[in-house]
Amino acid sequence: MSKKAKDPQKNQDPETKSKNSTGREIASYIIIIVVGILLAQHLNVVVSGSMEPVFYRGDVVLIEKTNFLGIEEVSPDNLQIGDIIIYRATWFPEPVIHRIVATGQDSQGRNYFVTKGDNNAGPDPSPVYPEQVQAKVISWGYNPLIIPKIGYITLWIRGL
Repeated sequence: MSKKAKDPQKNQDPETKSKNSTGREIASYIIIIVVGILLAQHLNVVVSGSMEPVFYRGDVVLIEKTNFLGIEEVSPDNLQIGDIIIYRATWFPEPVIHRIVATGQDSQGRNYFVTKGDNNAGPDPSPVYPEQVQAKVISWGYNPLIIPKIGYITLWIRGL
């Protein structure tokens, strides 16, 4: 003799089934929205051609942040020559995505980075101090993780 498994919803009235289904659907939407917001915080649109041919204007790069909701995903103290970073420039109004090409120490003993766009002739005009670093571009081996051209929508909306 085989016993049939009982379906707990089989004995529920239709109104209770509907409420359970609606609750699960709302919870699913909330989870999707939260995951989307968290993922969006780890994407950055490239706005110039200064890093070509590594990535191009309109590409989206995946990043780890120095401060994401109080969590240090990447420490500026662990950055190395060759890493691509996003930093608050003193010489440009928007965050800059460039590669660390050298490190140094100023007259007060503070460490800094020298950065340069791969497509630029010379280094950036000012040193970058660790507190200016906002994020590091995530790489797989020597290749940054990129979603090509999808950022054009953002550039169009922002008028860039």
